[in-house]
Amino acid sequence: MAVLRVKFTKGQRDKLAQMLWLLNWVSVMTGIILFSLGLFVKVEFSKKEELMADRDFQPVLNLLIAVGLIACIINLLGGKICYDCVDTNKFLRWKLLILPYIICSFFFTGCMLVGALMCYSMQEELQESLAEGLRDVMRYYKDTDSPGRCFLKHTMDLLQIQFQCCGNRDHRDWFHIQWISNRYLDMSKREVVDRLHSNVEGKYLLDSVPFSCCNTNSPRPCIQYQITNNSAHFNYDYLTEDLNLWKRGCHQALVEYYTKLMHSTGSTGLLIWLFELSILTGVRYLQTAMENVLRQGDPESESDGWLLENSLVETARNNFNILKNLGKINQIDTATNGDPNIDKPSTAIYGLDNVPSKTMPVAS
Repeated sequence: MAVLRVKFTKGQRDKLAQMLWLLNWVSVMTGIILFSLGLFVKVEFSKKEELMADRDFQPVLNLLIAVGLIACIINLLGGKICYDCVDTNKFLRWKLLILPYIICSFFFTGCMLVGALMCYSMQEELQESLAEGLRDVMRYYKDTDSPGRCFLKHTMDLLQIQFQCCGNRDHRDWFHIQWISNRYLDMSKREVVDRLHSNVEGKYLLDSVPFSCCNTNSPRPCIQYQITNNSAHFNYDYLTEDLNLWKRGCHQALVEYYTKLMHSTGSTGLLIWLFELSILTGVRYLQTAMENVLRQGDPESESDGWLLENSLVETARNNFNILKNLGKINQIDTATNGDPNIDKPSTAIYGLDNVPSKTMPVAS
């Protein structure tokens, strides 16, 4: 029994073909949107790749870009097929191609769904990657003379200014690392030498932060040195001076930014997936309705369309039997190893036991 059988008149078939032609062209535009969005997110990840640990997010983004590009090509072909399906004679050109087209489109929409869902599932991995990456960048902030690390100070300062953040979790992260290079420390001062010797690892630690942590909305000049020392500054209280530094950590700022990007991309992918699935359903109905018209031989007659010619269980059983029989054939061919002296198996094994045999005519 056919699944979701629908009866179509000649006018309804024509309207369905015209509507699918229009929807395929709209879907070309959605494919361009998905391609552009995936490319934009890829560029944004590339801009901050030095802030991320060794985790590769590119396969997900490449999948979205590829899916968007393939969507344009598939829907261009689908639009041409639906446009020709108005005429029965033109439909004959595509008759053998439509079913492979539907199968390929079905797997393509599956890839689109996988890519959209992966945009939601990578948040935890993104958080860990940014936490490790930011920790490493802050550790090498002072190494402005080291090859391969000289740009990290500029990267971190620009990040804190653009995203209005400070440190990894908050501004206190700078208290636990030496972010001032030894090149700029005056070793002639006993205070500097004592501070270096007081640390087990020989680091110059201060309750201070880089200038890029300063809040531009602060009504007073930024206090970035001796932040926790109230007596070092006039009319200053470390616990209540909220406008002096950015309070939000850069990890939180970046996670929120990239999560918003990925969720927007994933939502767009899901909407496009539903749209593509509706088009694919319409193409399937049009294909089966036009094939039934050809069987009837009257282009003006009514015809039935369906998604599956048999029930889902029966279709799965038939496909399973086909695969099982193919497996038996492979086992028999392997066992014989091409030996012509070994008798061939009965046709019943292949499911051909009901095929009538041809007998040779007896000579008179």
